[in-house]
Amino acid sequence: MAVIHRERVAWESARVFVAAATADAYWWLGETLARRLGQGYESDLARTRLRLQREEAGPAQGTRAAGGDALSAEVGAWRARIEDALTERPELADVLRQVIEETGRRMDSPHSTGPARRE
Repeated sequence: MAVIHRERVAWESARVFVAAATADAYWWLGETLARRLGQGYESDLARTRLRLQREEAGPAQGTRAAGGDALSAEVGAWRARIEDALTERPELADVLRQVIEETGRRMDSPHSTGPARRE
């Protein structure tokens, strides 16, 4: 049986979810989170998307530090949220790993126009 590193799963989930929040994979991920983890996760992803879009459109748009701060804050919030969920329900680790892998594939797809494809 494989050892599950809760912190690693939480960190990777947070990183991928925040990246997907402003990518084409957002719609798929939101539906998947609602179905597999609960409606609250879809709502949280929508709030993350709005905050990141607001940050991009705000007056600090030209400053890289402000955008980086917003991304870091969102990743940190998601990491804590996922780590708490894994503490209460360790069986979610396998579900999260599947969602991370599929989200990554969708973001790497040649049809994606999300941030991972623009850089």
